[in-house]
Amino acid sequence: MTTEARIPLSRERVLRTAVALADEHGLPAVTMRRLAEELGAEAMSLYYHVAKKEDVLDGIVDVVAQEINEAVAALEAGPDWKLTARRRILAAREVFLRHRWAPALFGTRSSTSPAVLKYYDNLVGLMREGGFSHDRIHHALHALGSRALGFSQEPFDPGPGASAEVPPEVVAQLPNLVAMLSEIAHDDPDSTLGWCDDQAEFEFGLDLVLDGLDRLR
Repeated sequence: MTTEARIPLSRERVLRTAVALADEHGLPAVTMRRLAEELGAEAMSLYYHVAKKEDVLDGIVDVVAQEINEAVAALEAGPDWKLTARRRILAAREVFLRHRWAPALFGTRSSTSPAVLKYYDNLVGLMREGGFSHDRIHHALHALGSRALGFSQEPFDPGPGASAEVPPEVVAQLPNLVAMLSEIAHDDPDSTLGWCDDQAEFEFGLDLVLDGLDRLR
């Protein structure tokens, strides 16, 4: 028996193994059977620690969110709320870049992760200290949307495995989009979380929102 097999199972070990499995093979690879194989355990033994696959998915959201909270906590707080918020959000994005499957998962959970709530609680506290009223903060969170956590939804996203190709007869009807797309380039694939979401675009949108909020403050 290997040393790994002798390590007792725990909820934390199961969830961290699920995160590692998703990182290497994608979220669809996270099944109870595959987890049991990775852990060198019987599938039924996992149910002592996670009730079902949905429990695993909720749990790995918590794991990633806690990783975000730890990254944010390591940052030094400054007197400028906007700069501090920007640094925290970009630190959260760095975590998602390590777990590229996570943004899609975060939006599908029916229950809110306590670790995610903790992240937002800290953001609300930062803005309150920066001079915002609770009403303005409420509007700000809606304006930021998922960008507050470090990722953004795509305006055009063909989805996994789908083609982004547009039929020639349709292209002829889209002169403005074609002109725009012929001039832009995405030269940093390592910073991409979505189909067309690179770091420069993310920061451009983030700065627009933060600048606007600062003027409202």
